Amino acid sequence: MKKTWWKVLCVVLLLYTIIRGLAGAVPHQPILNETIRNVYFHVPLWFGMMTLMTASMWFGIKYLRNGRIEDDEYSVEFANVAIFFGILGFMTGSLWGQFTWGDWLPKDPKIIAVEVGLLIYLSYFILRSSFEDEQRKARLSAIYNIFAFATFIPLVWILPRLTDSLHPGNGGNPAFGKYDMDNGMRMVFYPAVIGWTLLGVWISSLRIRLRIIERLQSEI
Repeated sequence: MKKTWWKVLCVVLLLYTIIRGLAGAVPHQPILNETIRNVYFHVPLWFGMMTLMTASMWFGIKYLRNGRIEDDEYSVEFANVAIFFGILGFMTGSLWGQFTWGDWLPKDPKIIAVEVGLLIYLSYFILRSSFEDEQRKARLSAIYNIFAFATFIPLVWILPRLTDSLHPGNGGNPAFGKYDMDNGMRMVFYPAVIGWTLLGVWISSLRIRLRIIERLQSEI
């Protein structure tokens, strides 16, 4: 993470995404109209969130295997930024829902599953705040992190597909890109996914460095 090329790439991709996303041409689909531009923000934020959640779980597993406190620090900060991205994705999705479905938070299986999933991950931080012993905190948090990830995946990505849902890609509805995005949009969407994900990693790396500095200072 010390190399800077990926940070430059992140900035370039996000600038490209914002400029093309707000000013570029998009297909005018019924109901969606100009709100289709939100696909460059809402969906990539969730891709970034899932990448960060996966990284958080991986470092939790590493901590359980070797007991290195650095792995716990990586795990918790990836989880922190993942939830931040999840909340941003939820907010942009709610805004989109108001314009397309006429409701900020419809009683939809996908929406409810996301709310429950985010609450499960928020409980991870409540659990961490309940212990003062660092090793015990890290060990129980790592175990809970694995449970939260294993619950989040079927809850948000599998179960809503088995019932009726307004959300694209669920309840028999076709996935969004299958009919709505043209090749011009894909030229913005894929860089957006990479750009937002890199931003999440960048923020996480900064938070990890600060956490390590704070720990080293407390040991002096």
